[in-house]
Amino acid sequence: MSADLEPGDLAPDFEALAVGGDYGEAGRRVRLEDFAGKTVVLYFYPKDDTPGCTTQACDLRDRWAEVRRPDAVFFGVSVDSPASHRKFIAKHSLPFPLLSDEEQAIVRAYGVWVEKSMYGKTYFGTERSTFVIRPDGRIKSVFRRVKPADHANILLEDLANFEP
Repeated sequence: MSADLEPGDLAPDFEALAVGGDYGEAGRRVRLEDFAGKTVVLYFYPKDDTPGCTTQACDLRDRWAEVRRPDAVFFGVSVDSPASHRKFIAKHSLPFPLLSDEEQAIVRAYGVWVEKSMYGKTYFGTERSTFVIRPDGRIKSVFRRVKPADHANILLEDLANFEP
């Protein structure tokens, strides 16, 4: 899949283990096609329990009553293991499920597995990005390089202006 997904493009299908939220601690495998007819929000983040990712997740948790919609499903996505996700969810009382993408299939399909640089060292990791997918399976919105503290506001504004 192209790293240049844009609004109107067909969202890449995926299959992953969802843990937390309605999927409980054991979790369940899900696919994008399972949610046909619903809005799907995928928020990609680099790593469980790191400062920026914790800020982002806790802000979403604190504003969950505003973010949650009966006609939508919401998933955080990272390349962390299900065990890491369970600890992150429990430590911060996150109300939404997280998808484990250890094989990097979803991050690559959505073009968010990118080269990064820190302290002069380059490596590959997940770009903090969010995709809102329409009920017809097409991408409605793409937010790349989202700042953790701004994410909930951006998402709320986007969902408020959305008619399926």
